[in-house]
Amino acid sequence: MSSRASRRLLAKELAAAAAAYQAAAVIPHCAECAKPCCRLDSLVLELEWKQLKSFWRLEESRTAFDRKLSAGQGPEEIRAGDGLYYIHSKACPAYDETHRSCRVYGQELKPLGCTDFPVYEDRGCVVADLRCEAVNIEALAATIAGAVGQEFRIVKSADEEFPFLVSLSARKVGTKRKLGD
Repeated sequence: MSSRASRRLLAKELAAAAAAYQAAAVIPHCAECAKPCCRLDSLVLELEWKQLKSFWRLEESRTAFDRKLSAGQGPEEIRAGDGLYYIHSKACPAYDETHRSCRVYGQELKPLGCTDFPVYEDRGCVVADLRCEAVNIEALAATIAGAVGQEFRIVKSADEEFPFLVSLSARKVGTKRKLGD
């Protein structure tokens, strides 16, 4: 198997392990979380126009909405940039506070950032956002180690600028290089 093919296979295994960990440890915790990420207290949600229009029940055209937004007349929690919309400081309208659940969970409208948060595969490693109280970095590392097998060791490293983001890389046992470098 070529080096490129083995990197792709490893990335798929890491993505599957991240998804399995999310399903087993994170999602069940959401209903009892003390600081639900859907409230967007410390997180920013990235939306496309279709999602924004649906969540905020907008009737106007995108052009009209963008004009209002740039004139400071739109919802203060929404910022536009690079063709997307960024929401912060106010709960996502798809979040049902009473039932502590997402109204668009499992639907096409669910934002990708919500699906990935707080554990996701990125360029050959798994990234965990420790701002989520459901993330146990040791349990996640064990899940990944079990998925990739004994020929790999799991190496943890925190982002210097954002120390709450921890990367878990799978490195071949006996090598110092991260697979994919």
